[in-house]
Amino acid sequence: MFPVEAFQSTLGKATEIFQQLGVRFHLTGGVTSVLYGEPRMTQDIDIVVDNQVLAKQLDTFFRLIDTGDFLFDPPSVRRAVEQREMFQLLDKVEALKLDIYPRELIAGELDRSCLVEVFAGVQLPVVSRVDAAAAKLVWISKGSHKSRRDLRQIYRTSAEVDRQQIRKWASELVLISLLDEVLGESDELA
Repeated sequence: MFPVEAFQSTLGKATEIFQQLGVRFHLTGGVTSVLYGEPRMTQDIDIVVDNQVLAKQLDTFFRLIDTGDFLFDPPSVRRAVEQREMFQLLDKVEALKLDIYPRELIAGELDRSCLVEVFAGVQLPVVSRVDAAAAKLVWISKGSHKSRRDLRQIYRTSAEVDRQQIRKWASELVLISLLDEVLGESDELA
């Protein structure tokens, strides 16, 4: 597990770049499971970015991430942005990986981001609790076993109004039976 200072350093460099470019972003993935569910280990940082703005600023983005001490492959990043697929950046100083998603998994999620104090005195945009749960459900439908426990913990710690919204998203995504299945599972190992 990386020390919290490594996460803070890497995130600080990345968020500064996105802010300089005017690219909307928010944290998602394992980091949000920790914020909304229960503490668990995570070895990377997942970030959703506004693909339309990033695509227009790609050459400047390359220059900034290069000076920000990130290792990356420009042709792979360019292709990923064009195809709206995940790409990776590696912080050469902290040896911490960023998974960048140049698309929204849940429609409109960047519009519903929440500012959360991720580190002492540092607020960053984070996927909303409801959108985090909906995204976990989508990942579960694609085979992610780790997301099953994350989803249960996010759901259990949610207010009733958020639970209703999670169920609404599950229904719209045609995943309501999967939601009920996951929520019925035990957190204990058999």
